[in-house]
Amino acid sequence: MRILIVEDDPLLGDGLAAGLRTLGFAVDWFTDGAQADAALAVAPYDAVVLDLGLPGRDGLHWLGRWRRRAEQLPVLILTARDGVDQRIAGLDSGADDYLVKPIATAELAARLRAVLRRSSGRPEPLWRHGDLEYQPASKTVRWRGEPVELTARESALLELLLSNPQRVLSRALIQDKLYAFEQDIDSNALEVHVHHLRRKIDAKLVRTVRGVGYALGPAEALEGERG
Repeated sequence: MRILIVEDDPLLGDGLAAGLRTLGFAVDWFTDGAQADAALAVAPYDAVVLDLGLPGRDGLHWLGRWRRRAEQLPVLILTARDGVDQRIAGLDSGADDYLVKPIATAELAARLRAVLRRSSGRPEPLWRHGDLEYQPASKTVRWRGEPVELTARESALLELLLSNPQRVLSRALIQDKLYAFEQDIDSNALEVHVHHLRRKIDAKLVRTVRGVGYALGPAEALEGERG
């Protein structure tokens, strides 16, 4: 999933971005709200991690701006402001969570996974689709009871498809979800990831919609015979 970090502290911003990338997130990091606002206009982010003490207009200004224009994506405030009144103001302004610095990257990732599960309408910790089982927290995959080893990108693609079981996803949207701005993408990278998912799990897992993109195969097609 693709995450937008808005943090003006270079050490913290770089550390959070690097840490989340190692956990399989695609991450863009900006140091002020104006840059983040411009990025939101062109990239399909899944969540925002927002500092409040930004240069110029603070984080609450940008949060309010996004909510007024009906941006629905989850926003997690991450700030040094730890007063109760400040927490209330942040949550009442539209934040989905309010976190106080410092925070371990693993906890931030867990908070992101939680809000992303809720926003996708799949709050359960174990997702099932036919004989496929997937745990978003650990990126664990089991196919008909057997573990399946996926790369970080393959896991991200599988999670994206499972999050949108009734939707055909365009190639452009999938690439925008899986890759940050600065990442180079081979022309056939997506096709390779799809091929690997089909080979490692089942050929019917990913359905090609010609001229459009890809969709998750129906759950019934991924169920073995029942005794």
